[in-house]
Amino acid sequence: RSETQINLSLREKEILLKEIHHRVKNNMQIISSLLGLQATHVKDDRDAALFKVSQNRVRSMALVHEKLYQSDTLAGLDFSDYITDLVRELSQSYYIEDRIDIVVNANRVFVNIDNAIPCALIIYELVSNALTHAFPGERVGKIEVNFSEGDDEFRLRVCDNGVGLPPETEINASDSLGLQLVDALVQQLQGTMRLDRGGGTAYTITFRGQE
Repeated sequence: RSETQINLSLREKEILLKEIHHRVKNNMQIISSLLGLQATHVKDDRDAALFKVSQNRVRSMALVHEKLYQSDTLAGLDFSDYITDLVRELSQSYYIEDRIDIVVNANRVFVNIDNAIPCALIIYELVSNALTHAFPGERVGKIEVNFSEGDDEFRLRVCDNGVGLPPETEINASDSLGLQLVDALVQQLQGTMRLDRGGGTAYTITFRGQE
């Protein structure tokens, strides 16, 4: 009887956690919709674009909670599945059509929510930054997102074959809010980041897996 009660209690807690993730996702979708609605009342194009960026950041976090709600386990999130869906949403948001190819190479790796949220935002910032700046005009190109686990650490690499960053750009001293956010999120993960500039731009981020 005691074992049955424990199993019932665990099941109830699992259902409760799933419901919490579901409600958080719904609340974030409301915030995203409010930002989108507010953007329609902004006359300046640059200000409207800032609203859209904020809206997409919220949506990238909401997607984490949606995936956790749909998952069979709450211990971790299948991050390969998440990255694929996030990239699909970004492609639709930026209307890239066939001009820019985004390739995802990700092992089926499970990441807990403490790491999933900052890592999700890092991917969003780096991919959206490449979509915005790496391929000006009608330039064609490719963006790759690679994610893997090995030797007790995760490795994320986001690279493109675009025009590259200005030589004076440094991640930890950038004027770009997006790159400042990436730097802060890497620190939150207690990870490291390397920037390579050959043939485009490549960011390699490593951080330790869960204990």
